[in-house]
Amino acid sequence: MTAHNPIRQVSADLPAILRANAEQLPAPDSQEFAEAFDRFGDARIVLLGEATHGTHEFYTARAQITRRLIERHGFNIVAVEGDWPDVARIDDYVRHNAPRPRSGEPFTRFPTWMWRNQEVLAFADWLRGHNSKLPETDRAGMWGLDVYSLRESIHAVIAYLDRHCPEDADEARRRYGCLTPWQDEPQHYGQAVKYGGMAKCEDAMVAQLNALLEKRMELIARDGENYLDAEQNARIVRAAERYYRAMYNGAVESWNLRDRHMFDTLQTLMAHRKDARAVVWAHNSHVGNAAATAMGWQGEFNIGELVRKSYGDQAVLVGFGTDRGTVAAASDWGANMHVMNVLPARDDSWEAAFRSTGIARSLTDWRGGKNRELVDALSNVLLERAIGVVYRPQTERMSHYFEAVLAEQFDAWIWFEESRAVTPLGPEHPHGAPETWPFGL
Repeated sequence: MTAHNPIRQVSADLPAILRANAEQLPAPDSQEFAEAFDRFGDARIVLLGEATHGTHEFYTARAQITRRLIERHGFNIVAVEGDWPDVARIDDYVRHNAPRPRSGEPFTRFPTWMWRNQEVLAFADWLRGHNSKLPETDRAGMWGLDVYSLRESIHAVIAYLDRHCPEDADEARRRYGCLTPWQDEPQHYGQAVKYGGMAKCEDAMVAQLNALLEKRMELIARDGENYLDAEQNARIVRAAERYYRAMYNGAVESWNLRDRHMFDTLQTLMAHRKDARAVVWAHNSHVGNAAATAMGWQGEFNIGELVRKSYGDQAVLVGFGTDRGTVAAASDWGANMHVMNVLPARDDSWEAAFRSTGIARSLTDWRGGKNRELVDALSNVLLERAIGVVYRPQTERMSHYFEAVLAEQFDAWIWFEESRAVTPLGPEHPHGAPETWPFGL
């Protein structure tokens, strides 16, 4: 499918076909919600999307589905669109581990509400309780896939070497010193290299990663879990150096570097865990197959496309959509969060097609392509809405819609006709929370 001959209108028979194939769902807060998702228990990787970064129903539904997959089907990895050091704090909490080295509190950079919210807190508390009954080796954990944690990852590598290889720590400080002046505003590093004539730091970052890899077997033998953490942080520093330079070479290159890193991190987790089975939480734009969207038609790929190519039918890609309601978002990058009204979806969108079914909550599943009528109906080009941490309703068509072929982008679609914003955590320390609390409130 290409973008050269888009249909971009909802056909007259599409709502009827969707209505006939939609499985109505109870409220996502209910225990019964996840029962419909046992069908995906045979997969190795289930990717669960979201159409915004601030919708209660998306977070709660993903949590309920993930609980079911962990409890009933042996899934043991929850990999999320968040930074590795920040999510490590949640992982330490849910797996009853000692806190890892840290620099500052987690999830305090914009957008704080994306992971610092009541919905994630409830899931973390559940997973900690679930793990308390299991041997350490069988506990499910949470890991971050993203690339933005330059300061925290530099700190984590040096702290690890100070403890385990003090003879190598000073050399790591010297190498990372190339990036240290830029660690708080790393985008300025890319600008200095691109336009200011500064020599890039790539060779030093590669050398530090290689130095860790040369001692890999020795260090794993001492403490495999902590070594994995240090190695991954060294990989993040290397990837971040490339990413912040690529920002000034165009959106396609930087996007692809970021999603390649997320996929590589997922692969590392799959190789590290025994009988690894993963649930991924990320935006629809990451977990859906980019090759079936305008993103792919302009040269971008994503973690969903890479997982599909590597795992085939062992991967399930699930998209989420909503028509209207409220969302936690900002009007611009770095601005304050507000609860904003979500406009009803455009009439030439997939969301409008699902709205036309008149069903409040539903699961539509075309995995395996057995239902040809449904697959054919979803094989046209319509617009799809994507709201990130920024929402600009005044320019919604330009800012938040892209063309997509839903049948090829996902295997299933979860629909909420009306939705509401997530609930950010306040500044107060939760009553009775242990010292290992992941958000450091």
